Amino acid sequence: MNKIYKKILVVTFFIAITSCVQSQDNTRWKLISDGRIQWDVNKNDSHIDHIEMSGLYVSSIVYYGVEKGKLNQKVKLVFPMLRTIPNDTHGSLLHEINYDDLKPIKVNGTEVEEYPNSFSIKGILEYQSNTSLGVEVNHQLFPSTDNSAFIDKIKIKNVSNEIVDINLPKIEYAHTTDADKGVYGAYVVSVTSSKQGDFKLAANETLEYALVYSGRLESSEELYISSDFEYNKRIKLIKETFSDLEFESPEEIINNMFSFAKLRAVESIFQTKGGLMHSPGGGRYYAAIWANDQAEYANPFFPFLGNLAGNESAINSFRHFAKYMNDDFTPIPSSIVAEGIDYWNGAGDRGDMAMIAYGATRFALTYGNEKTAKELWPLIEWCLEYSNRKINEDGVVSSDSDELEGRFPAGDANLNTSSLYYDALISAVFLGKALHIDTDILDNYTTQAELLEKAIEKYFGRTISGFETYRYYDGNDILRAWICTPLTVDIFNRSEGTIDALFSDKLWTPDGLASESGNTTFWDRATLYALRGVIAAGDTKRAMPFLLKYSKRRLLGEHVPYPVEAYPEGNQRHLSAESALYCRIITEGLFGIRAQGFELFSFSPKLPEDWDKMALRNIKAFNNSFDIEVKRENNKLMIRVFNSEGTILNTKIENGATIQIQL
Repeated sequence: MNKIYKKILVVTFFIAITSCVQSQDNTRWKLISDGRIQWDVNKNDSHIDHIEMSGLYVSSIVYYGVEKGKLNQKVKLVFPMLRTIPNDTHGSLLHEINYDDLKPIKVNGTEVEEYPNSFSIKGILEYQSNTSLGVEVNHQLFPSTDNSAFIDKIKIKNVSNEIVDINLPKIEYAHTTDADKGVYGAYVVSVTSSKQGDFKLAANETLEYALVYSGRLESSEELYISSDFEYNKRIKLIKETFSDLEFESPEEIINNMFSFAKLRAVESIFQTKGGLMHSPGGGRYYAAIWANDQAEYANPFFPFLGNLAGNESAINSFRHFAKYMNDDFTPIPSSIVAEGIDYWNGAGDRGDMAMIAYGATRFALTYGNEKTAKELWPLIEWCLEYSNRKINEDGVVSSDSDELEGRFPAGDANLNTSSLYYDALISAVFLGKALHIDTDILDNYTTQAELLEKAIEKYFGRTISGFETYRYYDGNDILRAWICTPLTVDIFNRSEGTIDALFSDKLWTPDGLASESGNTTFWDRATLYALRGVIAAGDTKRAMPFLLKYSKRRLLGEHVPYPVEAYPEGNQRHLSAESALYCRIITEGLFGIRAQGFELFSFSPKLPEDWDKMALRNIKAFNNSFDIEVKRENNKLMIRVFNSEGTILNTKIENGATIQIQL
């Protein structure tokens, strides 16, 4: 590249970054001191959003907002264990209920119309409505943590100076499904009210009750639900999740986005007949696991958080994949569905064995339990051997497609699969040493990794659109979002050109990375990988403005408060594993934590230049509970690692330097 062209490219690149970043500044929501986000509704405002919230037996996608100031609310209920026919990936009972279809409250004989003045979210969707009848109505909407129910907890307050008459109608909403369309026969979806009848409210007096949305077998008795008890269980889950693995930095938006993402990552776990299953959600993907969403994205994160259900769901997912190991090395299916009794492999081998080996090795090391690691080792070995048998004549891993399942071309061998396999080999060596596996086996993995790293450079390394980066597959000549993957597995030899390409106007959009240059489709997972990879490469100066803008858009913008799946596909569903990927930007990106043993990890903190400190509190990984503090001191970083028993490490390092920490 000649110097003049390079100078023009840099100027163009800077302008593009400024334009992209500035275009993401609009926010509808604001942060509140107690950790909630809040939208103050303007008079005659019109805006509708949707949020997913989940429990062990139910998921709820709540559509909420205002049309010309008036409340608009409906709930799509998903009952993953009420299986429908065909009993496949999408065989969960779905039912939608519009709030306006339920009998309305009456005040002094007049039906109430609600005009919300604010909405707030912190694991519970809450809104407060004004009326023209002298009362205020407050709603708290949330799923049960462990029952097949969703609750709308309502409080009516008399804000007038007169006594008002309140009529709570008898709610008799019930929908019975066709028995021929249910695996277990007919199902009943119902809405009941905890109170009904006439009440008098004096000035400033309140009346509390709840609407309970539930689903059950027609042959089962209706379950009594205490709204207060369900509320307290939900609050307990929120508090515990927010306090474990707490991220502290000078940037409150990122701190809070991290907390919100933790909750979405752990709430989407379902109690199936095949054990606990972490599932994506989104109104389509429940009681099932995927090699990418669960094994690759979410499972490596759960040990950091220490959530019991999260860790068990991870172990259980690997058990399900392991059932499909075979002597002929026929690929393990991409997805195990229908509570574990069936599978889906409609896109063929997407590089799933590389995904599983990558996730299982990282999980086993970080979880820090030798018994579990021994259980997972045969699956890891099998997946590594499968991938090794798929090495083509150019030394990279061949596959039928990639995790986008043919939505975009991936050729016969793609960059993502080879990168994940490379990382799995590295982690397998660390894990094998911890398990005292034969050194000949581990030496072979090391050799394979070294050869693969060279092959990745030779086969994929290319100049694309003027950037020294990667082609995604043989024949690919336009930039693709997944050129970021090598950065997340510590392959940095093309980091400068790759980072330039990722943040150029050819890929970066107001919603993060486009899947490919010239296309408006985006998938958050690629953006989240890219931000983690760029930070891991040490370029926080360029990464942090984009991370902040992305976080601000997802947490406080027009569609909140979590990372999303994609658009236009799925209308930006709040799939759960994407939230785990967000959290890994912090744990593996900013803190540079890489497991190397059951109680051993490498640590390479990347403190942004305008931050003086950051910390991770209550880390539950590596069979320990500990804190890490990073503080800037005389152009170096003071590192303190400690737990309840005292200081484990107290040292000073260069920003970006790597050290080992033995717990």
